[in-house]
Formats: sequence, C-alpha cells, structure tokens
Amino acid sequence: MVENPHDTELSLLDEVRLQARVLLPVVRAIRERLGRAEGDRLIEDALREWSRELHRRVGAEKGGNARAQWDSIWADMRPRIGDAIHREMLTDTDTVREYNVTRCAYAEFFKALGEPELGRFLLCDIDFDIAEVGAPDVEFKRTQTIMSGAAHCDFRYRFSAPDSGEQS
Repeated sequence: MVENPHDTELSLLDEVRLQARVLLPVVRAIRERLGRAEGDRLIEDALREWSRELHRRVGAEKGGNARAQWDSIWADMRPRIGDAIHREMLTDTDTVREYNVTRCAYAEFFKALGEPELGRFLLCDIDFDIAEVGAPDVEFKRTQTIMSGAAHCDFRYRFSAPDSGEQS
C-alpha cells in the first residue's frame, strides 16, 4: 500500500477500484470462514484502525493545530475526489459547513459489485477518522449515506469559533 495515499496523482476512485480488486477475494474468504456478520466485524475493525492511524500520521506530518491538520488532509483529498461526488452546499461559514452529497460514484461502484458494506468500510467511515484528526476543533455528524441506500449523504460539520486573539 502507498505509505501516504494523499501523496499520489491517482484519483481516489481509481485507488479504491484497485483496493477492491485486492480486498474482495480476502473479504469473501473471511466471510466464508467466519460468517458474514463476524467477518464484516473483523474487516471493519481492521480497516478502521488502519484508517485512524493513517490519518493521524498524515495530520501530524502536516503540522499545525487540529483544525489546520483537518483542513490540510481535505485540501489534499478534494482534487483526488474530483467529480466522483456531487454535493449541494447548504451552509458554509467559519463555524458551520453543511452539505449533502447527491451523487456518489463510489457508492455506484460498490453497489455494482454487490459490496456496499466494503464501500462503507473503505470510504464512508474514514470521514469520521479524518474528523477525529481535527478534534476538538472539528465535530462531524452524518446520519445517512448513499452507500447504505439513502437518497443522499448528509455531511454536518461544526468548527470551533476562530481565535479572535483576545484573552479572557
């Protein structure tokens, strides 16, 4: 795997397609051996730990405070995401960013494979891991995803108020 996947010219969709080619036979073998529920739990735990560690490390390499690290990670990812998602911005201020993803090529890809759970493990869940890098300055909430069958993904971010430079 790429040491820092944020340092690549490969689109995120192309990277995910390659990952799925490698992971799908492993996922299916694990599910066959352990059963779907236990297998998915094992896969989810492993991928979440990998993602948390990866994003913590990338954030630390970027430096700065928690919000700056979060901003840097997303600044690297947005060009790699490109037009694979369509989003409808609802609110974008210094303290609130809310938008809905109304089309997701990642969900389309994993649904066509018949593997939306693997898509959730590889993609949807990392949004929470990236938000953790920005904590406590970044709070993230999402209640639904296209990957899990909803009409849209609801991204809701809250940011600590920018430092005014005044001391209390």
